[in-house]
Amino acid sequence: MVLQLNNSLVTIASNNLEALVIFYTKLLGEPKSQIPNVYAEFHLPGIILGIFKPKATSEDEFQNATQSKMSLCLEVNNLEDAITHFTSLGYPPTGAIKNASHGREIYAYDPDGNRIILHQAIVVA
Repeated sequence: MVLQLNNSLVTIASNNLEALVIFYTKLLGEPKSQIPNVYAEFHLPGIILGIFKPKATSEDEFQNATQSKMSLCLEVNNLEDAITHFTSLGYPPTGAIKNASHGREIYAYDPDGNRIILHQAIVVA
């Protein structure tokens, strides 16, 4: 038996909710739904990105977390344009562009330090 899914959702917990919502709005456009100071939801191709402020009763669960091991990977059509866009937001990617068997990529980070992989796939003609 296989688990039947209706959707896929990735969430980021942050006590810095307003700054993250502003960052992701500038990056991805307006959220599809939003509850001020609580939650914002961005619909991306194939996935939903939710950003939420932890409730006071569960803040400790997120307070002691070290850097997240999860990365948000955004596949882009033009890596240089994506780098320019991130730089204009005040969060320029770090390091050099890496060439891998699956394409080119570079790492950027949101205001909370969550890693975002900007990836441009190899186009096979």
